[in-house]
Amino acid sequence: MENSHAANSAAEPGTDIDQLAHEMTAQFRQVLSTKRMNELASQASRSRSSSPALGGPAPAFATTPYSPAPEGVSPPSYSSLRNIPLVPEAPRDARSIQFRSMLHALSNTPMQWENPGLLDEALRTVPLDRIYNEAEEESQIFQAEAASLGQGKLPRWGYQDCVIRALMRWFKHGFFHWVNNPPCSQCTSPTIAVGMAPPEPDERARGATQVELYQCSHCRGLERFPRYSDAFVLLQTRRGRVGEWVTCFSMLCRAVGSRVRWVWNAEDFLWTEVYSDHRKRWIHVDVCEEKWDKPLLYAEGWQKKQSYIIAFSADGATDVTRRYVRDAMKHGLPRTRAPEAVLLFIMNEIRTLRRANMTKQEKFRLEGEDKREDKELRGFIIQNIVSGVTKISTEALANGWTPGTRMDPDAQKAAEGRTNSSEQVLSREGGRSSPSQHNPDQDRR
Repeated sequence: MENSHAANSAAEPGTDIDQLAHEMTAQFRQVLSTKRMNELASQASRSRSSSPALGGPAPAFATTPYSPAPEGVSPPSYSSLRNIPLVPEAPRDARSIQFRSMLHALSNTPMQWENPGLLDEALRTVPLDRIYNEAEEESQIFQAEAASLGQGKLPRWGYQDCVIRALMRWFKHGFFHWVNNPPCSQCTSPTIAVGMAPPEPDERARGATQVELYQCSHCRGLERFPRYSDAFVLLQTRRGRVGEWVTCFSMLCRAVGSRVRWVWNAEDFLWTEVYSDHRKRWIHVDVCEEKWDKPLLYAEGWQKKQSYIIAFSADGATDVTRRYVRDAMKHGLPRTRAPEAVLLFIMNEIRTLRRANMTKQEKFRLEGEDKREDKELRGFIIQNIVSGVTKISTEALANGWTPGTRMDPDAQKAAEGRTNSSEQVLSREGGRSSPSQHNPDQDRR
C-alpha cells in the first residue's frame, strides 16, 4: 500500500519535487525501521528460547576465547554505504593528477576578464546606447506580459538579463564573424586546409596557441589562421570558431556588469553561463547558436553524448553536468578521467583558491548560491526519475516490460492491432511523423 501510494503521488501532475522526495524518503525509512525492529524482536525470542535454565551449564560461547581475524582477510563490504555523500579525495594516480592539472589551467581563463582597465577598453567596441535601448524595450515587454497575467506575477526576465540578450544578438549578427576556411588575403579566393604550423613570435606574443595553414585555390598562396585565446586580441580580429566566439562574448558579458561562467565540455564544446539576479540562478547562453536558457540543446536537441561539463568563473569551479545531461543512461558518456570523489576534491580546491581573499560576507553569499545550485541540480535528477516512473503504463508492464529495456516498436504495433481496429491503426500511423534534426556538432570546432 505504501508503494502504491508513492507511485500515485509521483504520477500527480504538478507535484512538488522536493515534497515528493521527502515523502518517499520518510516512507523508505519507516519500512527499514519496521524491518529492523522485526528482526531484533525475532532475535530476542530465539535468544530467550535457547538460554539455559538458572544454575545450568554455561553456554559454549561464554567460555570461548576471543581470537582476532586472520591476517590478509579483508573486512566485509557494506553495500548499503554506496550511496552516502561523497567525501573529497586527493588525486593519487597519474591519470587523476593530469586531469587536475588540466582543470586548474582551464580555471585561469575567466580570471583574465577581471582587469577593470581592460574591461573599460572593451566597452568602447560595444554600442552601449543601442544595447541598453533594446534591453529597456524588451524589459518593458516582459513587465507588461507579467502584468497581464495578474497581480503579483514577476516578469520572465529582468533588465540585466535583457542586456545580455541584446548583447548576444548584436555580437552574432553585427560584430563577430564565423570562419571555417579563411579567404585568401591576396585574391579573396577560397582556400583549402593543408596542415598546421608553429606560431610566429608576434602571433605567440598575442596568445596564439596554434596556427592553421590554408592554401589558396587560385593563386596557390598560403594563408595563416592563428587560433587566439586572448579575448582582448579577439576584439581586434573579430573572427574565429567556437573557442574565439565564446571567449570574446563571455568577456563582454563581464564588461557590461554580469557575473560570467566559461563552460568547458570534454567533447570539444564551449559556451557561456550568466548569473541572473532576477531568477537567482545561472542561465545557459550559447552565442554561436543564439540560444538563451536552452540547456538541453546539446543532449536532446543534437542527441550529443557528454561526459564532463565544468563551469569556471572568478568565484571557482562547478561540475554542472547534471544541468545539461538529465538522462545519463541515454545522453551520458563514461566519466573515467578521475573518480567522482577526486573530481569533487578538485572543484573544492579551485573554489577555495578563488575565494581565499574574499570577505566573510562574500563567502557566505556564495555558499548560499552553491547550496541553491546543488539543490537545483539534484532536482533535475529527481525530476528525470519521476518522469520515467510516470511514463510506465500498465499495458507495458502487462506485455513484459522491465526497467532498463526498451519496447519493441513492432511488438507494440502488434499489441495495438489486437486491441484496436485496423482503421484506427492506419489513422494513427498516418498521423505520425519523425522530423529529422540537423546535428551541427561537426561545425562546432
